[in-house]
Amino acid sequence: MTTLIKLEIIRALRNKKFMFFSVIYPPALYLIIAGGADSKPIPGMQLNMGLYFMVSMAAFGAMTAVLLGNSERIAKERENGWVRQLRLTALPGRGYVAAKIAAAATVSLPSILLVLLVGAVVKGVRLEAWQWLAIAAGTWLGSFVFAALGVAIGYLATGDAVRPIAMLCYFGLAFLGGLWMPLTFLPQWAQNVAEWLPTHAYAALGTAVEAGGAPQVKDIAILAVYLLVFAGGAAWLYRKDTRKA
Repeated sequence: MTTLIKLEIIRALRNKKFMFFSVIYPPALYLIIAGGADSKPIPGMQLNMGLYFMVSMAAFGAMTAVLLGNSERIAKERENGWVRQLRLTALPGRGYVAAKIAAAATVSLPSILLVLLVGAVVKGVRLEAWQWLAIAAGTWLGSFVFAALGVAIGYLATGDAVRPIAMLCYFGLAFLGGLWMPLTFLPQWAQNVAEWLPTHAYAALGTAVEAGGAPQVKDIAILAVYLLVFAGGAAWLYRKDTRKA
């Protein structure tokens, strides 16, 4: 499994398209969205736009790396026979799923750190040292949830269908979860739905720390449940795909 993780990381780093959209795109998008934002607090929140979007774009960038990258790569590996070859080795199904999640989450870290760096250097965000560390750690650990979702989609969809399915989940979760705009700007029904989405809980880890507090137990519990569901679904789909082979 360790060998597979190393291989996956090397493959991702060699993919220029992947590196652009997962590492360069999020901080650039952060500057575009929050570039002209003022320092006034967001209605109903203790944060301004610069602080809010720093966390949301770090989360969005991590999702780009682990969800889109994982799902498309796995679907292609199933079609070209790479997964079939792995089944001939001693690697168990749970090991394959764990390796994919770990490798995807590892390559998402540069994106997270770069968004935070841009926030500090370009946007002038000032936080305590413990807050920077807590935001980086929480955003990275939370990305495991979406890495597991990417593995599940990669086994659920064919090579032709995986991109639209992944993009629908990607943008739908990002918008309804409040990554594109604060939830206070959305209708009440959307806010009610967002409270139970993994993307809202994911971003809430960082925004709670920015406000000087600790993440809520509810948000951590929601992410833990989604991680178990997505990882369990990915493992089940892997076994199902094995029986078909």
